[in-house]
Amino acid sequence: GQGNAAIVPFVDLSLYVMTPEFGAASQLEKIDMLDFADFVAINKFDRKGAQDALRDVRKQYQRNRELFNQSTDEMPVFGTMAARFNDDGVTALYQAMLPALVGKGLKATKSKLPVVKVRASSEGRAIVPADRTRYLAEIADTVRGYHKHIEQQARVARERQSLKIAKGLFEQCGKEAGSFAELIDWKDGELTPAARKLLEMWPKTKELYAADEYVVKIRDKEIRTQLTHTSLSGSKIRKVALPDFEDDGETLKFLMKENVPGSFPYTAGVFAFKREGEDPTRMFAGEGDAFRTNRRFKKVSEGMPAHRLSTAFDSVTLYGCDPDLRPDIYGKIGNSGVSIATLDDMKVLYDGFDLCAPSTSVSMTINGPAPIILAFFFNTAIDQQVARFKADNGR
Repeated sequence: GQGNAAIVPFVDLSLYVMTPEFGAASQLEKIDMLDFADFVAINKFDRKGAQDALRDVRKQYQRNRELFNQSTDEMPVFGTMAARFNDDGVTALYQAMLPALVGKGLKATKSKLPVVKVRASSEGRAIVPADRTRYLAEIADTVRGYHKHIEQQARVARERQSLKIAKGLFEQCGKEAGSFAELIDWKDGELTPAARKLLEMWPKTKELYAADEYVVKIRDKEIRTQLTHTSLSGSKIRKVALPDFEDDGETLKFLMKENVPGSFPYTAGVFAFKREGEDPTRMFAGEGDAFRTNRRFKKVSEGMPAHRLSTAFDSVTLYGCDPDLRPDIYGKIGNSGVSIATLDDMKVLYDGFDLCAPSTSVSMTINGPAPIILAFFFNTAIDQQVARFKADNGR
């Protein structure tokens, strides 16, 4: 923190890590750590204004130490991006600190890293490019723009319907209604193809959902889903209840803002219907070794028609390390998750579960070693099928 300079007498070397967002350059005079720090790192160097911050901090460091006989570029102030792998700014900071630490008594071998000549992270490799730093605002603008577009299209649809009604009334009275046809065509042209298609398909959609079954043909196969559920009192309750709007504008608003389940914008859900014959279940396990977690999986899934396994890994596995007797590793093995280090561990973990069955799904909470853990899982599933084939066919 800005006022934590009291730690300086208790350390051999002090490093102050800050970000570019410190405000105006005059605010640097209030940061006493700049008076005492041996090295300064301006982290998150991909942020806007980082270059200006580097210049201002170097000047402030120079003034604090009265090092006016040296260039500001020689000040021990570095621009870093710690979140980026192999960042040259972090490497430069390390290579500057190493000789100073060796001079304080640190026993260090010669660095294997090539010497970098820069003192700040190179530009152009930010996770979020500078021109996209407002991406959240862009998302919000897109959503607001979409809702504004819906209101405009709903108004056009309502006006077109009103013109059609007026045209019909004029024709009933035997009056000339030719001009209405031109106006209807004009309003029809203001509707986007997507909005027009939604309104054209709406009667057919209502007809499909009014039936007792919803039938979908995929290739030559028919998939039938019951559209009603009978309650304990014998009442038939529709799984999907559609609004009965007479106004085209309100109908279009519904279709563009909510729509039926499984249709854009998926407000009512990404799937058209809920899976029948199975309640949503999360069978969570992950503690100790693979044998213990496997027993837990079998316990929580006992008697269930489907196996929805959710796996937690210990921190040793999450960091991609092997179990070891080293104290900081040994104490974490199997703690708050299962320890998986080999393919054999993975086979034991899911022993007794058919990983290729439609009624089995597995989620795994993992980060860095995700590709290796996924490869373990795929090989376990493949070896299960190979073993089953050998048992069934004797070869």
